[in-house]
Amino acid sequence: MHRVHLRPQAVLRRLSTSTSTTPPLAGVTPLTLSEVAGPKHPPLITKTLPAYFRDDILGAHANRPALIARKERARPYGGPLGHNLGDAPHLAWDFGEFDRHIQALARGLLDLGVKKGDRVGVIMGNNSAYACLQWACASIGAILVTLNPAYRLPELVSTLGLVGVSHLFVVPRIRTSAYVRMLCDAFPSIANALPGEIQEEALPALRHLVVVDNMGDFKQFEHEMQDVKPVVDFREVLVWREDAAEKRTVEEITESLQVDDVINLQFTSGTTGAPKAVSLTHHNLLNNALAIGRCMRLTPADILCNVPPLFHCFGLVLGNLAAWTHGACILYPSEIFDPPSIVDAISEERCTALHGVPTHFLGVLAEVQRRRDEGQHVDTHNLRTGIAAGSPIPIDLMKQLIEKLNLTELTVAYGMTETSPVTFQTTPDDPIIKRVETVGKILPHVRAKVVDLEGQVVPVGKPGELLVAGYPLQKGYWNDEEQTKRVMQRDAEGTMWMHTGDEGIMDEEGYLRIVGRIKDIIIRGGENLFPVQIENVLTAHPEIREAAVIAVPDPKYGEVVGAWLVREPHSTPITKEVARRVVSEGMNPQNAPAWVWFVGEEGAPDQLPKTASGKVQKHVLRDWSKKLAREGVGRVSSDNR
Repeated sequence: MHRVHLRPQAVLRRLSTSTSTTPPLAGVTPLTLSEVAGPKHPPLITKTLPAYFRDDILGAHANRPALIARKERARPYGGPLGHNLGDAPHLAWDFGEFDRHIQALARGLLDLGVKKGDRVGVIMGNNSAYACLQWACASIGAILVTLNPAYRLPELVSTLGLVGVSHLFVVPRIRTSAYVRMLCDAFPSIANALPGEIQEEALPALRHLVVVDNMGDFKQFEHEMQDVKPVVDFREVLVWREDAAEKRTVEEITESLQVDDVINLQFTSGTTGAPKAVSLTHHNLLNNALAIGRCMRLTPADILCNVPPLFHCFGLVLGNLAAWTHGACILYPSEIFDPPSIVDAISEERCTALHGVPTHFLGVLAEVQRRRDEGQHVDTHNLRTGIAAGSPIPIDLMKQLIEKLNLTELTVAYGMTETSPVTFQTTPDDPIIKRVETVGKILPHVRAKVVDLEGQVVPVGKPGELLVAGYPLQKGYWNDEEQTKRVMQRDAEGTMWMHTGDEGIMDEEGYLRIVGRIKDIIIRGGENLFPVQIENVLTAHPEIREAAVIAVPDPKYGEVVGAWLVREPHSTPITKEVARRVVSEGMNPQNAPAWVWFVGEEGAPDQLPKTASGKVQKHVLRDWSKKLAREGVGRVSSDNR
């Protein structure tokens, strides 16, 4: 298909004149029912991750840039001298140097006692140690368990215990969280144990605590770790000798691995309740990463600024694996989300791709605008592609990313942790209106359908629950057969379907719109209202930066619309009544909010509650809304509510 590269201004002109429907492509039979199957080409890869790295990545791209970590020293772990991509002042590895670190760590993990099937937990920001662990664990059949750095002690203990983590890799601290101290203060038995001999009743599987220095000052690191007996310094784990027995053992284990072995446990984001551990395999992750990168048109010349956290599937798969499987370079601008570092990296490293959720992109846009307002030149002309995902992307935000950051080929991806994660994605070849109003079409080797409450496929244009099938489906929730059976069910033909819990609408060309979580739909007087559509109308207003819409109980209608709004900084204050009128005129009066709360005002909390991956926790907002509504705070004056 012919590719057309539109300048941002041309894109916006087309957006302003387009409608939400486009005629079907010539020669393509329009769908009548909301059911699709992806193409069978290219074929699925039947290699394990380490075999693919060795044969297809290292074999073709050994001397190309693989990993840049701008906040890390050039040689943070010692070992043989490398050229560090020439004279880079920070860590900058080609694939050959990356592989030397991966192999040294794989040998070190064996030396540490890690066995095939052991769960290796990680609590870190985005750094090179995390990147190495992703491949080293896969190389020896260990299962990487990615843990949210925002966990407090009860959540951390619960997740470590749930999957039986035996080896825990941590940094001393991120922001105000001091993980080693937190564990040792809570469990004196850990603080007093010898390395490899942790014995704590609350964490019966845990044996090793390995710490990666992220302090930037070795004396400070030593001070932080003093009196903590079981700690092993990450630098001491790596085995650099290549003539040791561990090298042969790593090779033997790698050859024995099966594509359906579980190699990663990722926890669901917990926006609606307790997290569950999703079991993902070599086959899941490798093939999904390849499909994602193809949609982005990634090449070995690309440099992806990977902003989302690595504990989440966005950073780990859509970021790391999608780039590396295409020979592209991953760049970590900082350990945690930091807009100034991101903008510096985009400009100075000439990044071509940028990933993020709406919260990330809003922060980057604000930093770019601040610098430009001060007269600084911010160079984003190398940016081309990337992924916007994690939560619905407001149309107005997409326009700004194209116009202000030059992300003319930005894609939108949809999926869930349980599906490796992506099942639908846009491409640069899609009509621009489809790229901003939908999540694209089904990926190769994946099936999807939209069904009603009885499980029947609905006609195109009708909402229903999205179900997906195919290779991306998880192996199941770890040690939780009941929850697995609740969401993964076989049909009469024997096909396993994942019930996503998302409400979707498919058009006659197979493009999908996600209109919200089924449990988030607002039923006002028997009419279904979709929060995402209302949020899009609100965030298109120049004085509203973010909007989160939820249901508020109502004695007359059962439920009415409540809107939580974040103002644009330095904007003219918008009133509750104006916000209501924006929706009433932009959609209809039924969708207009009866309750409006501005974050940080009238007793409302100072910020929207979000997971670490940027998703708004609407179950929290519903609780807040009920309390404020009972107090009469936030009601919008209207005669026709």
